[in-house]
Amino acid sequence: QVQLVESGGGLAQAGGSQRLSCVVSGTTVSSNNMAWFRQAPGKEREFVASISWTGSVTYYVDFVKGRFSISRDAAENTAYLQMNSLKPEDTAVYYCALGPRTPAKIVSATRYSYWGQGTQVTVSS
Repeated sequence: QVQLVESGGGLAQAGGSQRLSCVVSGTTVSSNNMAWFRQAPGKEREFVASISWTGSVTYYVDFVKGRFSISRDAAENTAYLQMNSLKPEDTAVYYCALGPRTPAKIVSATRYSYWGQGTQVTVSS
């Protein structure tokens, strides 16, 4: 049974940093692409970043480039999202997702098979 469990959210000041973690069980981060999505109140879930099963290919949505960094640790079977220079508009529930092995950029949530429960990130100005 595949499970994804996120942690690391909470309240942050604008300009601050947070690191989100996503512990995977039932499969490995080395066998799957991993991604982070977010969903703000009243908005659709949107792609934030992804990393390939090799860990060598990453993609980001434009509004987080240069501020956020996705990584994964095969030994810990965990994916991470390091968020720097946070802005109030980054406030959302952040979800990690597990998807198919591909070097391509996949932004559609429907392509990801497993999801974590989400972790709230709130950025105050």
